[in-house]
Amino acid sequence: MLSINIPKHTTPNEYELSEVPSLTIENPTDILIKVHAASINPIDVKKASGVTKAVLKDTFPYKIGYDCAGTVLETGSEVTRFKTGDEVFVRLPECHRGSWSEIARSTEEFVALKPVGLSMVDAASIPLAAMTALQSLRGFEGDLEGKTVFIPAGLGGTGLFACQLAKNIFKAGKVITTVSTAKVPKVKELLGEGVVDENSIPTPGGLPKKLTSSPLAVIDYRKSDPKEVIPKQSVDFIFDTTGSAMEYLSLMRPKGAIITVSILTSGDVLQNSSVMRRSPDKADKATVPFPIRIALNVMDRIRVMRASRYGVKYASIFLEPNASDLDSIRGWVEEGKLKTVVGTRADAKDINAVREACQVVFDGRGGVGKSVIVF
Repeated sequence: MLSINIPKHTTPNEYELSEVPSLTIENPTDILIKVHAASINPIDVKKASGVTKAVLKDTFPYKIGYDCAGTVLETGSEVTRFKTGDEVFVRLPECHRGSWSEIARSTEEFVALKPVGLSMVDAASIPLAAMTALQSLRGFEGDLEGKTVFIPAGLGGTGLFACQLAKNIFKAGKVITTVSTAKVPKVKELLGEGVVDENSIPTPGGLPKKLTSSPLAVIDYRKSDPKEVIPKQSVDFIFDTTGSAMEYLSLMRPKGAIITVSILTSGDVLQNSSVMRRSPDKADKATVPFPIRIALNVMDRIRVMRASRYGVKYASIFLEPNASDLDSIRGWVEEGKLKTVVGTRADAKDINAVREACQVVFDGRGGVGKSVIVF
């Protein structure tokens, strides 16, 4: 089967498209999926570059990708929720990574039916980013209803889902986000009517308006510093997708919380996360080397202590993929409460187009919404 892969840890300019051995059913709970589309996520390209090689020993050729949408080709003898021909979407576990291939393999616990009426391309863009946003918002201890939530990069791959979930599902009173100048006019169009209040956009000339009680406040970060625009001690929850969480502690109300997916977790969280899982057996996990685990614990503890001085709880998390969350997301999509934004599509057979799309994600700037590879 055709697969986008690498012979060594590298950046997108050296990604290859080549034939690799096809996949088969190996366990009774396995599902084989004919991939129609697969999304590009930061973790895909960063991990391919070797950011986790100190704790995870990868084999080569290294197949890339966690998200995909497609049709079920074959199921193991113990699979009960799916049959051949079903349209599904999935965030593959680490042990089955390789969604940028003609065929993907997963176990049943990670797979969900694709939202009805949604294209394969749109469905492929959802699993990792939407589940990450959902699990992060759940990290607030208590009810987010009526609270003020700050989500930087609201038109990024994860931010776009987080903004919608915060408002439409968690009923936040105000959702604040940041975008670049060129993206300001797109926020209302892409995130949906009734979610955005354009009156809260900073005024021309560099003199921003103070935030109002509107549902969503949009800050042009090229013209205004969020720390100057957002009133001090006015934010209840920050979902950090940019690694800037510690910069915004002065904005937090006491008893508020920060959840980040862009700063390294503690060594203990990493050790217990699904990313360390080497096989379908949940107990079969790689071991974080002791010095690295201690160093990560120390750095995380420092951030926890800094946040505590403001009365704020801080945590860095890893996504824990599962079919239950995907089923919830599918329902919200079908109800019109959640939608995706696909900014770039690349044909899998056009490796140069794939490399270019991946480079944008790798650099972390310039893109709108999700990028998807089409098979």
